[in-house]
Amino acid sequence: MSGGADRPRVAVFRPADERIESAVELLRELGAEPVPDPMLEVESTGAVPADAPLVVLTSKTGVELAAEAGWEPGDADVAAIGPATAAAAREVGWTVDVVPEEYTSAGLVAALEARVAGERVVVARSDHGSDVLLDGLREAGADVTETVLYRLARPDDAGDSAELAATGDLDAVAFTSSLTVDNFLAAAADRGVDEAARAGLTDAVVGVIGPPTAETARDRGLGVDVVPDEASFEALAAAVVDALDEGTGRRN
Repeated sequence: MSGGADRPRVAVFRPADERIESAVELLRELGAEPVPDPMLEVESTGAVPADAPLVVLTSKTGVELAAEAGWEPGDADVAAIGPATAAAAREVGWTVDVVPEEYTSAGLVAALEARVAGERVVVARSDHGSDVLLDGLREAGADVTETVLYRLARPDDAGDSAELAATGDLDAVAFTSSLTVDNFLAAAADRGVDEAARAGLTDAVVGVIGPPTAETARDRGLGVDVVPDEASFEALAAAVVDALDEGTGRRN
């Protein structure tokens, strides 16, 4: 292992706020040496969800930005993609009516498709949301409007983890979205280490938060070792560290 005192180095790509701080703390508790390398920067659009009987929120960030802009659900039902988003909504005083069993766009579609035929639905999220959610709700008969609450950009200084991967000094990565995969590879290319970083990841544990991120990673030519049963960072971190402990071989 390449980390200090035999602690494996695990790259984490969460935005540079309390999310990366909590991720770093968790990885240390699990016995890893975190390599924080924020690959996402949030740029608010100032928009709020349009009026509709059902509003779908797909991130904690979206909840916080909508609340900061003064939005309230009123009589609308609220669907949250997972427990972290639901907890953020409840924290600002909103009632959450739907949380899917599977914390993905496909999971939201499955949870909502029986109730949305002929109904107006607003999906409030980032500018990099999956078409799976919009298409699935429309196929179920919903009149869907998307509200872009924020844009996600790659920070100018992102990419230290790519250089560590390129020199064989990274033991694992924990990708939390398709965009973190793309931004990691873009940062590697910008630093002139794309090929070496890809090679370095073949000897590292590659963890992804869920099936959509796994599909992106594979489409980009990366092998995937770990996809936790639950699409949360806590589950991803634990699964990555377990794989490191067990010396899990690559699963494609």
